[in-house]
Amino acid sequence: MAKSVAKKASNLFVWIILGLLFVALAGFGIGSFSGGGSRIGSVGDIEITAEDYARALDQEIRARIAQTRQPVTLSDLQAQGIDQAVLQSLVAQAALANEAARMGLSVGDEAVAREITRIESFQGIDGTFDREAYEQVLRQNGLTPADFEEDMREDTARSLLQVAVLGGLQPDPAIAEALVAYQGETRDFSILTITEADLPGGLPAPSEADLQAHYEANPDRFTRPEARRITYSWVTPSMLMDDVEIDAGALRDLYEARADLYRQPERRLLERLVFIDEAAAQAAFDAIAAGETDFDALVAERGLSLEDVDLGEVARGDLSAEAAQAIFSDTESEIIGPVQSALGPALFRVNAVLDASEVPFEEAEEELRAELAAEAARRVIDDLRDPVDDLLAEGATLEELAADTEMRLGTIDLTPASEEGIAGYDAFREAARAAEEGDFPELLELSDGGLFALRLDEVVPPTLPPFDEVRALVVESWRAGVLRDQLAARGEAMVAEMATGATLDSLGAVTAEVAVRRQDFIPDAPPTLVAQVFRLSQPGDVVLVPGADRALIARLDAINPGARDDPTTQILTQIIGQTVAQSMAQDIFEAYGQAMQAEVGIRLDQSMINAVHTQFP
Repeated sequence: MAKSVAKKASNLFVWIILGLLFVALAGFGIGSFSGGGSRIGSVGDIEITAEDYARALDQEIRARIAQTRQPVTLSDLQAQGIDQAVLQSLVAQAALANEAARMGLSVGDEAVAREITRIESFQGIDGTFDREAYEQVLRQNGLTPADFEEDMREDTARSLLQVAVLGGLQPDPAIAEALVAYQGETRDFSILTITEADLPGGLPAPSEADLQAHYEANPDRFTRPEARRITYSWVTPSMLMDDVEIDAGALRDLYEARADLYRQPERRLLERLVFIDEAAAQAAFDAIAAGETDFDALVAERGLSLEDVDLGEVARGDLSAEAAQAIFSDTESEIIGPVQSALGPALFRVNAVLDASEVPFEEAEEELRAELAAEAARRVIDDLRDPVDDLLAEGATLEELAADTEMRLGTIDLTPASEEGIAGYDAFREAARAAEEGDFPELLELSDGGLFALRLDEVVPPTLPPFDEVRALVVESWRAGVLRDQLAARGEAMVAEMATGATLDSLGAVTAEVAVRRQDFIPDAPPTLVAQVFRLSQPGDVVLVPGADRALIARLDAINPGARDDPTTQILTQIIGQTVAQSMAQDIFEAYGQAMQAEVGIRLDQSMINAVHTQFP
């Protein structure tokens, strides 16, 4: 146990030193705080300097920028309370350092030197400690060797104190065992599914009064969202493709340029196993022929996988002349060899024979024509760009663009759900969301090479359409609600029958689910089904689980404890045990730190803290 704790302490020591070095590097560029008034507070006899606080804030900002790849400012940290968390972390460190000093915990120069020489940033190209690099890194970041070494000595003392407090902590194994038993338990249950077909008489037809009442009681279901009424003029390559002329010679030239695509030579799907000499290859071939081994076994004996020997699709020209002749002249054998390959004597396994194929020009012509037509249409649109820009600059309307150019006019009430037509383009949706009434139309590009310009005519607020316009939606919504209610009512009646002697199997077709875990999901079942089953107390208990288009009656058949000898259970026990230990350690150390802070007192200078904040943009 002592050895384990010492090892953890050593690892912790290294990480603390690396962390300290990172903090020093991260603080580069922060304004310097020096002099007697540069501390922001103290815990006992340990001061918290303004420079320490500035570096910690800068490190947090840099870490968040690296994580989010977005600009982060001090204001962003303050809005989330992160600045207070950084400050509290420094206070906790100071409390530990104060307690370590009070207890006389420290390390000697030899230990400090040993750890410094292990830090990669201070090593030369040969991997040994470089004194010049050490001093240069510290100098660039406003530190002296004496300051850095003293800080590292204090951090080491804090780590020793932390190991002393937590080193012997052992959580009660019963906690992990109880959690594993809870998580590892599985259940068997049977399900009776109730659908619309099981309703006596089916669903009733709604009256107009029913629909009108449902419409008035649920206006939110039928209210159309806010829409941006947009007029636009646009053109895409697909609009022009049918009107461009394609030269027959160009089609033939493109076909010939794609000869490798349309004319495929005969190929083989091959695997190749290379041997040290031809005798070894022949011995392996003979062993396969005699049934003493097979190709897979030979590959495994060499410590290889099938992926290592797989050549994929191979044409005659991809092989040596000898191998090509042997493999492509034999259409029957699976194992061919020994033959000389580029790497030496080898056995080849043929997994498939792919015959030569050719797509004639007549079959490829339509595809080639579409490609050339799209390219020609894009060139037409490129030529259109400058004239349209000029028309817009002269004050032309979108209607005039459509009348005078190849562009087409359209309107749309754009909502977040709009995806049809031009609303399927991200560029259009972004421009429409940014548009303001009165803006002049601007020519913009679509992802397929098309062009568009738009005008925001008005913002239409959320609107409840008249009943007649949404009657079909009202019918659908009313029907869904009544179906759910009646399925649940039918299920309750069936559960009542079971209470008076009926069995689940006598009420309909039953399906069985076996060894279902708490986190499992049953396809096509309400998402709460498994959770509801795990609330049942004993086999024979039933629960009704209503759903939108079906209701389920589940009967608990068996409660299966987790298998203690299962490798998965053993791994889970280890993980949960470690999690419990870490949680306990965190809680205990937090309480210990709070007690130390309360004992020696905390003093913070808010004016100096504010001064540090002013150094950040």
